[in-house]
Amino acid sequence: MNNVNELKSALPNYNNCLVNLANSVLDEFGAQTSADTLKLADKYLAKDHKNVVLLLLDAMGTANLEKHLKADGFFRSHYVDSYSSVFPPTTVAATTSIMSGLYPNEHGWLGWDVYYPQLDKNVSVFLNMEQKTEKEGAKPVGVDESGKAVWDEDSLADREPVANFHAGYTFCPYESVVDKINKAGGTAYFSMPFMPPFPQTLDEILGRITKLCKEPGKKFIYAYWNEPDSTMHRTGTLSPQTHEMFTSLEDIVEKFASELEDTLLIVTADHGHVDCDNICILDHPEFLKCLKRLPSIEPRTLNMFVKDEYKKDFPKIFKEHFGEGFLILTREEVIANKVFGIGKDREGLEEMIGDYVALSTSPKAIFMSHYEAQMMPGGHAGLTPEELIIPFIAIEKE
Repeated sequence: MNNVNELKSALPNYNNCLVNLANSVLDEFGAQTSADTLKLADKYLAKDHKNVVLLLLDAMGTANLEKHLKADGFFRSHYVDSYSSVFPPTTVAATTSIMSGLYPNEHGWLGWDVYYPQLDKNVSVFLNMEQKTEKEGAKPVGVDESGKAVWDEDSLADREPVANFHAGYTFCPYESVVDKINKAGGTAYFSMPFMPPFPQTLDEILGRITKLCKEPGKKFIYAYWNEPDSTMHRTGTLSPQTHEMFTSLEDIVEKFASELEDTLLIVTADHGHVDCDNICILDHPEFLKCLKRLPSIEPRTLNMFVKDEYKKDFPKIFKEHFGEGFLILTREEVIANKVFGIGKDREGLEEMIGDYVALSTSPKAIFMSHYEAQMMPGGHAGLTPEELIIPFIAIEKE
């Protein structure tokens, strides 16, 4: 993939994506929209159920759903159609889009690690910590049976909070869909580990939803759980553990849904997941010499701030080190082709993007430490259909 036409055909359909689903919900509950609605969702929302529950299961993309679950099972028998994540298809960007109704180019939460020019730092945005890096001079603790180096967690550098305030919410604030609905006179709630009352297990999350659904009045509930993503990162997309996680999630949600009344339950994902061929950037010291700082965003979508003397030949230099399997775009190409969305670019977006962005079109992923490259056989945030295509599952309870 090396031209703009191929890029455009691979990018999400930004008129049929998570952002549009969020705007369908906003529209149904009388709040102001900022993008088109999702036609797929509108016909279900029009039925005016008392409760609208949106349950997002992290990384439960259509491809993996079909690999692991039976066609006549609960999820696939209620599957309506597929639609698209955003780019990059990753939790930080995609859940912020569903929680805000904004495209990534509008909200600025681009990936796990974001470069904030105000701090001149790469920040793990959800954690508000410095980007995870390796200790200088770190060495492997041994070799495995195949002779490959083995790294442990001690090889990682200590991390500090980047500031005494939250960088993401300070530099890229947004209003949530829940707040927008409540402000417009509707009723909406979160049920997820990071929002009050902070339910920490799937049982607690679903228990809270069940309780809220029994209360009088029309309401929207947004719920999030970090599986099957967490298991796939650790074990890959085809492991027995992943298969067990998919079947377990299906069983748990089916039991939960059986107790609901007058409820539209939408089950979806933020993105898909693929098995990766991991590379550690530290094994390419000559390449690092070209950069002003370590890349950020994601291992499958990397922004690169390039020293002036290497800018002209940079795509060639990148290819010499990492081979085929990446689409290298200039900042200008990223902006012009609306890679991160079709909304209005937020102020400062260009400074966050860097000089070049590498988008993985293959299994390749580039990590900032050997330990992470070793421990994350599964990944996402690249430009493949498996990562971008997500299911719309609708369960209607009378």
